[in-house]
Amino acid sequence: MDLSASTLWWLATGALVVLELTSATFYLLMLAAGTAAAALAAHAGLGVTAQIVIAAGVGGGATALLYRLRRQRIQVAPAPQNRDLHLDIGATVQVSHWNPDGTTRVDHRGTQWNARLAHGHSGQPGPHRISAVEAQGLVLVPLSPAA
Repeated sequence: MDLSASTLWWLATGALVVLELTSATFYLLMLAAGTAAAALAAHAGLGVTAQIVIAAGVGGGATALLYRLRRQRIQVAPAPQNRDLHLDIGATVQVSHWNPDGTTRVDHRGTQWNARLAHGHSGQPGPHRISAVEAQGLVLVPLSPAA
C-alpha cells in the first residue's frame, strides 16, 4: 500500500487532534492546523519542501499568535469582584440607613442581605451599586447623583 504525501499529512493532523483532545493544551490544535495546511498544499501539487515550510509557517505562526493572545488577555478579577462568578455584581440596591459600624441590610433578589460600604466611601442613604460579594455579604459603593 502506497500512501501519498497528503494522506500522511492528514494522518498527522488526526494524530495531533487526538493528542490535543487527551491533553487539552490547545497548542496542539494550532500545530494540527499547520499539518492540515500542508495536506492541502500536497493536494495542490506543491513539493515536499513547500509542504514542510507551509506546515511550519502555519502551525508555528498559529501557535505564536495563540501564545501572544493568551499573554495579553485581561487579568481575571479576584473572586469577590469577578462578575463571572457573582452575577449580582453591578446590580443596584437601595440603602435606607447605615449603621454606625458601616453596615446595613438591603433587599436584593427578594431577600435581606448584609452589606457593608466599600473602603474610601461615605455612608449616605440612597442607591448603591454592588461592587463585590463576600462571605459576610455585599460590598456597596454609592451611585453618583448623575447615575
